[in-house]
Amino acid sequence: MEYRHLGRSGLVISEIAYGNWLTHGSQVEEDAATSCVRAALDEGITTFDTADVYAGTKAESVLGRALKGERREGLEIFTKVYWPTGPGRNDRGLSRKHIMESINGSLSRLQTDYVDLYQAHWFDRFTPLEETMEAFADVVHSGKAHYIGVSEWTADQIRAAHHLARELRVPLVSSQPQYSMLWRVIEAEVVPACEDLGIGQIVWSPIAQGVLTGKYQPGQQPPTGSRATDDKGGANMISRFMRDEVLERVQQLRPLATEAGLSPAQLAIAWVLQNPNVSAAIIGASRPEQVAENVKAAGVKLDAGLMARIDEIIAPVAETDPSKTYGSVPAARP
Repeated sequence: MEYRHLGRSGLVISEIAYGNWLTHGSQVEEDAATSCVRAALDEGITTFDTADVYAGTKAESVLGRALKGERREGLEIFTKVYWPTGPGRNDRGLSRKHIMESINGSLSRLQTDYVDLYQAHWFDRFTPLEETMEAFADVVHSGKAHYIGVSEWTADQIRAAHHLARELRVPLVSSQPQYSMLWRVIEAEVVPACEDLGIGQIVWSPIAQGVLTGKYQPGQQPPTGSRATDDKGGANMISRFMRDEVLERVQQLRPLATEAGLSPAQLAIAWVLQNPNVSAAIIGASRPEQVAENVKAAGVKLDAGLMARIDEIIAPVAETDPSKTYGSVPAARP
């Protein structure tokens, strides 16, 4: 495992992070989830990412139990707030009320006194940004979080939040967007803004919901039990990549992966880690062996020639429009 600073902060994290969005508390039994966490620890992963909304708060509880007994100072635990966690009108969003109540719930489920990073899971258009950032500042100043971050915010939203964070003397150090060979919407605006501000990317879905593993073949139905056939496993998100023109080009990456001594999934993870603004790539797993395989992307250096050949193959089908950044999409009250 290799380790990187999170942006220009002093916090050092594993460049492969373990996330439990679609697995813990929903897709896999707790014993299997715990085995995956143990495998991650065995491979040198110290950074664990979750959110209060995952599996209706169950994912945080599963992760908390899986990490119980580990030396807390040797871990970096991240969670998020925004999406509904209850039936009430205030059980959602980035109001002061929801943030202050949510951090307490997350800490209880995670069985910890603090999280290393507390992230705004979406941009809240219905709450003044000043209110949100003041609440985050109080979370940090009370010792319940060391750093704050955002997820799927636009460059302008990040700049505005960073300005307030500086005034409030709290470290806004991270952005958590979707990023892969096929989904590159952060490159034009978010990455340059974050480089300027000293904010690092913690990217999710580096293998494009499994498409970049090469297991989906053009002109064929998805394998039974795969994510593309599971409504609870993100089938609606993966559908954007399930076009034959995309799948055909993904298959063309196989010989390049072989040449580099990697699997297609390892190549995809290594590719995102070549971006100097990326501090970590989040992987998920339903089996321990998936963790062991994916961490082999850590420390891999892809030469410029190989990067150029990947781009030649994938660029024609990659999404690069910065307006597709989720935070720029108008959303109803969560």
